[in-house]
Amino acid sequence: MGIFEWSEKYSVNIKEIDNQHKKLIGMVGQLNSAMRQGKGKDALGKILADLIQYCRTHFADEERIMKAGGYPDYEAHKAKHKWMTDRVAEIFREYQEGRATITLEVMKFLENWVDQHIMGTDKQYAPFLNAKGIS
Repeated sequence: MGIFEWSEKYSVNIKEIDNQHKKLIGMVGQLNSAMRQGKGKDALGKILADLIQYCRTHFADEERIMKAGGYPDYEAHKAKHKWMTDRVAEIFREYQEGRATITLEVMKFLENWVDQHIMGTDKQYAPFLNAKGIS
């Protein structure tokens, strides 16, 4: 698995969202590094908990911007955010209870979801909101 990091291909041309995506990608990378270095359960748990909290903050900000801009697929996009938040919270719960570990499979899931969500779903709202002067 290669290094997952920000690149301009992820830009949606909305500064606030791009900055948040940079941080989100960095947090997934931090979790990956900690897992590869064999960090303890507490360290991994803290990074994962921070990632969940940041996802909630980012998704709320993104939803606020989409709603303010009148994005027509707002509800569908919001549902995808809820699914991801619920899924990562489930991974965290299982991890805290000792029923799951942070593995390459979990990391690949997180990286793929973030990549595909930005490149697919987020890239769909970008032209609409950019055309309304949101940048």
